[in-house]
Amino acid sequence: MVKLKEITGFLDNELKIADFRDDSNNGLQVSNSGQLRNICVGVDASLEFFEMAAEKKAGLLICHHGISWNDSLKRITGMNYNRLKFLMDHDMALYAAHLPLDAHPRLGNNIQICRKLGLKSVKPFGDYHGMTIGFKGSLPKRVRLERFKDLVSSSVGKVTGYMDFGKPDVRSVVVVSGGGASVMTDAAESGADVFLTGEAGLSAYHVSREYGINAVLAGHYATEVFGVKAVASLLEKRFRVKAIFVDTKVPF
Repeated sequence: MVKLKEITGFLDNELKIADFRDDSNNGLQVSNSGQLRNICVGVDASLEFFEMAAEKKAGLLICHHGISWNDSLKRITGMNYNRLKFLMDHDMALYAAHLPLDAHPRLGNNIQICRKLGLKSVKPFGDYHGMTIGFKGSLPKRVRLERFKDLVSSSVGKVTGYMDFGKPDVRSVVVVSGGGASVMTDAAESGADVFLTGEAGLSAYHVSREYGINAVLAGHYATEVFGVKAVASLLEKRFRVKAIFVDTKVPF
């Protein structure tokens, strides 16, 4: 049976956990007895995810959004208590990788989306807290913006919002998953035709309009399923363990 330390040590190194400054306390956030049965991966460390993983007899949970953010576990009350109690009662460990799983050049959410869209000449792009977390690339040929939205809906996630203030034909694309709208100004100044992210706040509307860049929103959750899925596939191949993606189908 594979031990917890083997998996977490491998992930720490592969995802370069120590290299990132992040609000998330990335890496192993909750331990267990050290033994693993199945592994379950998901986007959010929610009680719903934990309950679904327990039904699959998981010993390790790997997620993008963990439960330990800065000093968020300063008080073990409310949701913190319920979540930690459930993990400990079921001997389940929890591992989180936030920015490291956005930025990874092979496993990350953003590079996976670039592949889904068929982007070419893909390069790292987008500064966030001093780290480059997104990617910029080009479609094989220029297409109508509406055609690009259809491509996003069919390969990434249902388009939940958009800002059509740029060119009607697009080719250059910047991808920053989740709530990545803070990078939109950089995308516009780089000359990108369209910015793809999960969700955006009010200020993004004005950036889009005043810079003349299109923005397409495909859901925070939907744009961040790809990294944990890639991790699951890698762990199955390397350690010959069962790694299951648990889809809580969050519609935001």
